[in-house]
Amino acid sequence: MDFSQLPTFRLDGKIALVTGGSKGIGLAMAGALASQGAEVIISGRNITDLEQAVGLMTSQDLSVSYIQSDVTDKKQVDDMINQIVEKHGSLDILINNAGMNIRKPLLEVEEKDWDQVIDTNLKGIFFVGQAASRQMISQKSGRIINISSILGGIGMPFQTSYAASKGGINQMTKVWASELSPHQITVNAIAPAYIKTPMTEPWLDDEERYKTIVSNTMTNRIGELEDLAGPAVFLSSDASSYVTGQILYVDGGWTAK
Repeated sequence: MDFSQLPTFRLDGKIALVTGGSKGIGLAMAGALASQGAEVIISGRNITDLEQAVGLMTSQDLSVSYIQSDVTDKKQVDDMINQIVEKHGSLDILINNAGMNIRKPLLEVEEKDWDQVIDTNLKGIFFVGQAASRQMISQKSGRIINISSILGGIGMPFQTSYAASKGGINQMTKVWASELSPHQITVNAIAPAYIKTPMTEPWLDDEERYKTIVSNTMTNRIGELEDLAGPAVFLSSDASSYVTGQILYVDGGWTAK
């Protein structure tokens, strides 16, 4: 073995799309990829959030731009992928992250709640993954990382639609990995536990809720955005070329207990 020829985690020259990349988990992963040399495009629906995210990353000399797009609209998704390819010539990495949640007890979930969560978290992931796959097949290479959740594999109250969407993502990940492997495309999922973000921080301020979550981990802490940087870079890089069809739980040991 020639150790000087081992694959690295660097992403120089790679073109990466991060959906839902303007804040929280998406922003952290976009920054992680850009810090390793990738040219990153973030997408989302809110133009103000996108502009602020790009401003933050460019102020740190990271190469990033944005496209405003709604992942639940197939035409917008197809247009987004076409814009990226027309400008950059390829799409090497997809972090398929856009998602949302409506927490309600089973008997209170309304049809519009179900539709909104499933359309964003499952149909949106499908639309973006399908469009990106077409380009990656033509290139004969690519990395797709779907963002799931521990709730795709465990049960928890008040999460009917969200858990259903994340379980669906896990299964789509495995199916896509099987279909796309002949084209040198790997497909994996990252499934975090609770991560402290500006959106979840107020919810985690409940002391009893916080204690319950922490007690379910082996590391006795809530996840931080930095905890997702390594998994995102690894699964995007040449170092993970023999890893596909996997659900990587980033959960402080929650699902191993």
